[in-house]
Amino acid sequence: MHGVFRVHSGGIMDVSCTIIADDQEARERLSRLLSQTNHVDIIAQADNGAEGVRHALEKQPDVVFVDVEMPGMTGFDVVREVREQGGRHTFIFVTGYDQYAIRAIRHAAFDFLVKPVDIDDLKAALERFIEQKSRKENGRISDMFIRQHNLTGREVEILSLLAKNQNSKEIAEALFISKHTVDTYRRRLLEKTGYKSTNELVHALLKANG
Repeated sequence: MHGVFRVHSGGIMDVSCTIIADDQEARERLSRLLSQTNHVDIIAQADNGAEGVRHALEKQPDVVFVDVEMPGMTGFDVVREVREQGGRHTFIFVTGYDQYAIRAIRHAAFDFLVKPVDIDDLKAALERFIEQKSRKENGRISDMFIRQHNLTGREVEILSLLAKNQNSKEIAEALFISKHTVDTYRRRLLEKTGYKSTNELVHALLKANG
């Protein structure tokens, strides 16, 4: 699972964001608006596409806000580069020209905001993202995924809790087993599914649950 998406005990989710825009004024405005929005964490900003790609891949934000028109590497180039390197981030394009909307959709953008960004439009986009993410996080593991990897009942239980962003200690407490046992199951899940990390495994699960 990409990102550092977190769920509070009350069910409210934190969203980590990265902003990529060469226009300092637009970048600062978006940063200010995001700072006024509850449960949003800006973990990186970049003033060019190349730096933005690096931040996206290294920091794994939940949402990447990217300006369409930038010198050198455009917003569309950023998305293409991140995708080619295996990133499955959620992108929201920001631009002063709404004629880019159709192209943004073709690049699998989650949403499209026109500058100057309006706080209500921004909040609406984030609410849609949280709603979609919540559906995936709370969805059960598909039968196809279980059969494909020959998962046992206990493995399914643990994977379901991992998908809800619970750590080994929390899972152990929930299932009344030891943390060591949970860690053993986690290693076994990686061996059976062929993924290199729990993040990769859970991301594949969420994608399969679509």
